[in-house]
Amino acid sequence: MVGKRHASGEIAAKLAQANELAAKGKTQREISKALGVSIMTYHRWKKMLGGEPDSANDTGRINSGLQLQSPGGSGSAEMIKRLELENSRLRRLVTDMLLEKLKLEEELRGRQEMRFRKPDKGK
Repeated sequence: MVGKRHASGEIAAKLAQANELAAKGKTQREISKALGVSIMTYHRWKKMLGGEPDSANDTGRINSGLQLQSPGGSGSAEMIKRLELENSRLRRLVTDMLLEKLKLEEELRGRQEMRFRKPDKGK
């Protein structure tokens, strides 16, 4: 299947829209649906253009300690808020994935039961 090619300006506009949706607490699945692309395309675009500042890139900053040593303490409060927001997003993502997994397992069990069920012989 041949995919649609997007211009770099269109990608930048869609990533800006994705950042707004992410700030509102939308899941990655919801964001990719709103953009009209797959989740993998969304991730590839983020990686290609440097990503968004409040996602996985912050974990690298935390480990290096750049913002935790800022004077005044307001930077660490912002860091904590961002981490809490990211934590809630990750929890939501994991919950969505677990629910989808359970649904697929139930569907698989139903298919297996129908497959192994013996047909009734004209009683």
